[in-house]
Amino acid sequence: MRPGRERPWDFVIVGGGSAGCALANRLSADASMFVLVLEAGHSDFRLDPLVHMPAALPIPIENRFYDWKYESEPEPFMGGRRVFHARGKLLGGSSSINGMIFQRGNPLDFERWAAEPGMAGWDYLHCLPYFKRMETCLAGADKWRGGQGPLVLERGPAANPLFSAFFEAAQQAGYPLTDDVNGYRQEGFARFDRNVHRGRRLSAARAYLHPVMDRPNLSVETLALTTKVRFEGRRAVGVDYLKGGRLHRAVEAHEVILCGGAINSPQLLQLSGVGNADELGRLGIGIVQHLPGVGENLQDHLEVYVQHASKKPVSIAPGLRWRARPKIAFDWLFFRKGLGATNHFEGGGFCRSNDEVDYPNLMFHFLPLAIRYDGSAPTKGHGYQVHVGPMYADTRGSVKITDTNPKRHPALRFNYLSTRTDRKEWVEAVRVARTILNQPAFEPYDGGELSPGPSVQTDDEILAWVATDAETALHPCSTAKMGVDEMSVVDPQSMRVHGVEGLRVVDASVMPSITNGNIYAPIMMVAEKAADLILDNPPLVAEDVPYYRYRDEMPLHASTRSTTESEVTS
Repeated sequence: MRPGRERPWDFVIVGGGSAGCALANRLSADASMFVLVLEAGHSDFRLDPLVHMPAALPIPIENRFYDWKYESEPEPFMGGRRVFHARGKLLGGSSSINGMIFQRGNPLDFERWAAEPGMAGWDYLHCLPYFKRMETCLAGADKWRGGQGPLVLERGPAANPLFSAFFEAAQQAGYPLTDDVNGYRQEGFARFDRNVHRGRRLSAARAYLHPVMDRPNLSVETLALTTKVRFEGRRAVGVDYLKGGRLHRAVEAHEVILCGGAINSPQLLQLSGVGNADELGRLGIGIVQHLPGVGENLQDHLEVYVQHASKKPVSIAPGLRWRARPKIAFDWLFFRKGLGATNHFEGGGFCRSNDEVDYPNLMFHFLPLAIRYDGSAPTKGHGYQVHVGPMYADTRGSVKITDTNPKRHPALRFNYLSTRTDRKEWVEAVRVARTILNQPAFEPYDGGELSPGPSVQTDDEILAWVATDAETALHPCSTAKMGVDEMSVVDPQSMRVHGVEGLRVVDASVMPSITNGNIYAPIMMVAEKAADLILDNPPLVAEDVPYYRYRDEMPLHASTRSTTESEVTS
């Protein structure tokens, strides 16, 4: 790994997923710093079409070679059913198997973060420079968008006529269009940015890690399952890990950085004696630091598919037929074009389900096809669908280990639909989706609602259908949140775990609350900002740019605003 070198690694990064890849790049840019990345999964083999072909995204999910295949405990408000959770089991982590949708969230999400004690510096205008640093927006760099970062973002063409009908229907239903959901105004409907470049998935591994793999001060080990953070007193001094599932190894490090995500990072903290002392004591784990917030505050996005049949043969359903697949594969392999070169989630939008919320609380993804993630379809003919769900559910769950075996998945409890507000917004979400899909713009295509179907009408019927049919949008976060209160785990100004030395966490688990949209972009922003905090670099200067705020229909400037509680809560 570093032949001839006696001193410990400067940084050991546990997890070669989204945040881990970004940190490996930024930390190893200093040639004097020696960085080791330990990834429990395998490599993201460059010739693997199931990883790099955008349209192949459903295939790795639920495949044990690519996916850790988590599932929740029986959800009490969903009839006791378990909800499946895919997590990437390879370099790039979930960015190597996700839907490639790039959404920053709403600016007021970060104002909400910054309103919490100790979170100064995490407001939107301080985070914006890091969003810009990480991206090359091919639609055009401007005061909101970056033009020189490693993440190249293409905007979906949304050329299928069903997209045109969707955007027109949204306006007929009273919802605006917007130029860019990641720019001045998130609220509205538009074509989406995506992590697809020249017909290939651009995962965090491809964008951040592979371009620097030849650095002599960077080493990456795959099939390396970290089992424990080793401590001397309250100082982390390295980690133990299993190589290939069997061979035990240990490494020393000045700093250990956990980047395993919202499930694995709290699991590893608990296995290492950092967490709720009472719970860990019952499992016979020696306590290093009592932090009751480890594994708590779990948040996620739940979604349903509202599906319609199409009277016209305009959907992409023919691409599902076996006889069509050789041509799709040929076009993608040799020309990087055609149906294989798109993630199909090329447009959607954000809107408010009621006038009580200050900013959008519903997200829509439109797909010119009626199909589920597992590949099952309600019809053999043509169709289309929207994915919809509330963005700010006030439900909270947990991640808890049940024994000391690091190979055993922890217990995941999300408590979906457990609050009155969540249930209210779910009914509103389905009704808004139906309102849009029943507008005149869809009349030439509408062959009738397939799911949930005309038999589902009342509030109770809608909730019963959601409980039976909803799937996770795969956005778990906030299980080791930044902050300074008694349930916080990570110091927002250094990313260090409270009460110990030499240990930091940088991934989705540190987000204080979930953001509005897919969470890949905020995770990468956190990693970019964390790299400067870890290296003691001067932070990027906050940018004074306007952004849309519904309440006064006017742009809000940092130089003129005074944040109040009503502005930062949804």
